[in-house]
Amino acid sequence: MTVYRVNSCLNLQFNYSAEANKTDLHIVSQTPPLRVVRAFEVADRAALAHLHNVSGGVLGGDHLEVAVTVGPQARAQVTTPGATRIYRHRPGGPVALQSNRFTVEAGGLLEYLPDPLIPFAQAQYRQVTQIDLADGAGLFWWEVVAPGREAREELFAYDRLELAVDLRARQRPIALERLKIEPRRQPPASIARFGPYRYGATFYICRVGLPEKTWLELEATLRELAQTFTSPEAMWAVNALVSDGLVVRALSCAGQEVSAQLLEFWRLAKEKLYGEAIIPPRKLY
Repeated sequence: MTVYRVNSCLNLQFNYSAEANKTDLHIVSQTPPLRVVRAFEVADRAALAHLHNVSGGVLGGDHLEVAVTVGPQARAQVTTPGATRIYRHRPGGPVALQSNRFTVEAGGLLEYLPDPLIPFAQAQYRQVTQIDLADGAGLFWWEVVAPGREAREELFAYDRLELAVDLRARQRPIALERLKIEPRRQPPASIARFGPYRYGATFYICRVGLPEKTWLELEATLRELAQTFTSPEAMWAVNALVSDGLVVRALSCAGQEVSAQLLEFWRLAKEKLYGEAIIPPRKLY
């Protein structure tokens, strides 16, 4: 049997122009199926980029690499034009892999706000993300994972899902996350895993170098919000990182509610850390 494998790399550099008071995007390199067409200017001097996968999703055996560097004082919003679909694994082929590396230099800000990840039946997918924050760098980064194609009643029908995140501030690890779900071996409905819920979400909120008092106040504010969103249909929690940030987590029965409620956490956090309103990324349809 012939096994095909796609290797694709996307390398983006965001640079701040003091003269124009805005951030410019430089596409260092890109090979299909990963592609960025252009950047859109955002009112808070950021640049918005949509990460496209012209294949329509991640195919079995794909090896995709994304590198994003946000230069000093630059601001970048990165999103996707829609949900990321993970297609079924080819028997005998390698596991689909996506490697992400995000670097935010001194005073820069990265808002990484993709649509949900949807693993299809028989999918095998591994995602490895490394995030490096310099002094004064900021981060709003979320990930939402769906149970599959709900409209087809395809729930946790994938073979394997692995997600790894290494988050560092000033070269010091502040969060290490490892998630591995194999529904056939370990039923997700177990109380130790998803229980009655279907969707999982993680939201990292960071700004390097702020005083501890700021984080204590923001943690209290976000915990109050988490309590208002917690119900029999959803469970929210907020925790402090080792330093320089917080993490918000959720389990929910409804994906649309998770996405809407993440916007509220982002809104409160950006007001506290930057004194600014959020600007949700425009979508391309």
